[in-house]
Amino acid sequence: MDYLSRLNDKQRQAAVYTEGPLLILAGAGSGKTSTMTCRIAYLIEEMGVSPYNILAVTFTNKAAKEMRDRVENLVGSDLNMWILTFHSACLRILRSHADVLGYGRDFAVYDPADQKTLVRNICKDLQIDTKKFSPAYFLGVISSCKEKRITPQQYPREYGTDYREQLIHKVYTAYELQLKKNNAMDFDDLLLNAVRVLEQDEAVLLKYQNRFRYIMVDEYQDTNQIQYTFVRMLAEEHRNICVVGDDDQCIYQWRGADIRNILEFEKDFPGAKVVKLEQNYRSTGNILEAAHSVIRHNAARKAKKLWTDAAGGSRITYFRAQDEREEAHYIASEIGRLTSGSYTLQEGRRDGRKYSDFAILYRTNAQSRTFEEALSRRDIPYRVLGGLRYYDRKEVKDLMCYMRLVQNRADDLALVRIVNEPKRGIGAKTLEKLQTLARVRGESLFDTLCDEAVVSSLSAKAGAGIRELTELIGSFAAEKENMRVSDIYDGLLVRSGYMKMLEDQNTIESESRIENLMEFKSVIYDYEEEDQNISLADFMERIALLADVDNHDAGENAVVLMTLHSAKGLEFPFVFMPGMEDGLFPGWRAFDRPDGLEEERRLCYVGITRAKERLWMTSAQTRTLYGKTDFTRESQFMREIDPKLLDGDGVYQQKRPQGGAFRDGAGSPAAARPFDQLKYARQRTKQNAAAMQQSAGDTFAAGDRVSHPKFGAGEVLSCDGKIIRVRFGDGEKKLAIGFAPLKKL
Repeated sequence: MDYLSRLNDKQRQAAVYTEGPLLILAGAGSGKTSTMTCRIAYLIEEMGVSPYNILAVTFTNKAAKEMRDRVENLVGSDLNMWILTFHSACLRILRSHADVLGYGRDFAVYDPADQKTLVRNICKDLQIDTKKFSPAYFLGVISSCKEKRITPQQYPREYGTDYREQLIHKVYTAYELQLKKNNAMDFDDLLLNAVRVLEQDEAVLLKYQNRFRYIMVDEYQDTNQIQYTFVRMLAEEHRNICVVGDDDQCIYQWRGADIRNILEFEKDFPGAKVVKLEQNYRSTGNILEAAHSVIRHNAARKAKKLWTDAAGGSRITYFRAQDEREEAHYIASEIGRLTSGSYTLQEGRRDGRKYSDFAILYRTNAQSRTFEEALSRRDIPYRVLGGLRYYDRKEVKDLMCYMRLVQNRADDLALVRIVNEPKRGIGAKTLEKLQTLARVRGESLFDTLCDEAVVSSLSAKAGAGIRELTELIGSFAAEKENMRVSDIYDGLLVRSGYMKMLEDQNTIESESRIENLMEFKSVIYDYEEEDQNISLADFMERIALLADVDNHDAGENAVVLMTLHSAKGLEFPFVFMPGMEDGLFPGWRAFDRPDGLEEERRLCYVGITRAKERLWMTSAQTRTLYGKTDFTRESQFMREIDPKLLDGDGVYQQKRPQGGAFRDGAGSPAAARPFDQLKYARQRTKQNAAAMQQSAGDTFAAGDRVSHPKFGAGEVLSCDGKIIRVRFGDGEKKLAIGFAPLKKL
């Protein structure tokens, strides 16, 4: 029992409590994995429980492997025990009992690509325009329905029968029929159908209830309703269920996690014992105090407070920058200073830290761009986890390829990338034939696609798509010297159909991609601010040089950049949390509902508790995000941190109005709702693109006064319907109506 001696009193208490329901509230960095593995070892070694009778489930293969390895190190590797993810456990049950639901036991499991193909074929059969309703949109709705256990038959009763809902009902019905016909299940089905088997066949339920006499569930705060039902049914017979989690770290409600599962565990299992693991082995005292001063404002939580034997350590450093560029410069400078050997340890000696000791944790992926640029300028290696480097993200590279084509129509690589983005009916085989033809002719692929004889040989859909694309690129190419880079970008993004494609998908992923595309406008505006006459060629050259910075491997000594959601479960000696502003963190959507603000606060708590030694929090007085510059208000969460724990700049504390209280309970009036920058940016992008097209409908005559965003005010000399000649202050220009953003004065 040497392994028990390594546990503290609370951990040991949880490890040896084996009979009856047990809730282990394991705070951040409190050693929950050690506690769980020691509990399994105690059951086997001291209680004589067969590994066959133990079930341990968690969420990721990595977590399951780590737990399995630790248990095998304690009790040996010859175990007939299930230490699996939820999906793996359900799949094992279904492989033996799928016939209960009319499936063969050799059923296929469809991955997301298979699902999209299936839905795309269904849409084709039902004559549904996938440009208006994408397969990703239908799959998102279907997944949500399965999680809520809403069948195709129940869907009309739950959501109505308007046109959109009728289409969803038809697709959902056909999708389920096709899955059954193909003897296939998707990932949602693995959970749902395992529960259905247990509900429909009492013998199967009794079999697994008798087998799994001891059940352990990790990260219980992240379970959804189906997972909750699954473990509760299995545990009903013996009630020896142990769940481990932290309600303060429930940050995945947007993808189905139900915090009520952990908050109401004692109600679901009367007589449950609760053990709180509050001793933290990760962070200093001041970091834990700051985390608690934020999370204590949440109403939906179990009362607990992390503590540590470690010293108080450094206070949290707060820096209020002028703008996001100064914020990134400050963070990069601090990393440079601390890795150069100028960091003074408590013992009085100096010691340069490794780059891998540092993490920059941000709320949205769009924020990473300024930090990547600031680190690159100082030759500081970095790597982006949970995502790609900003300029490597698909949507950004796609739009850069559109712009590259406008600048250079001989860029075959760029054309191949975007010829079917969005979908234009150009299949891989067709594209290959067109490339071969271009090589035989000795011309660029773009020139080949401009040949009407070639285009007319394609299908009607492909031909129409190619004509629209070549006309779009050719028109912008002809006018590129007369347009600002930002106008070219807006026009390409909207008129190519790329923006609409993402909006129609209506998924969390597509929203994130739109955020990144709006943030790319900030890049353009930065360059236009430095040089009002910057050409498209100059802009693309500068971006190309910047984007060539190598992306470092995970094992390299490099600063880590990642979102706060991706950081859960990790830890770093030094952590930076930028963007501490209302509207960004907490995000503007959080102010629509109380539980949204509480989840954002839990995310802040997760971020703070990633830091082991030092924590920096920063904000910007003005921030250009998604192409719009706004003055900001410091984050509500900064105002909740005890000022005694902060060093550096002061946090503005707004006084409460006399005789009243603010609704959000943190010193900020509910009426001062953060500005929805992303929504505004999207609207402005569409309006700008529309304004250019609307000019085609305007009538211009000689003598008219007009304005141009790049050339200023001018006088119309002549207009032939397509080309307009205008005299500006610096000379005469020929402009294309419908592409030149002219406004009649």
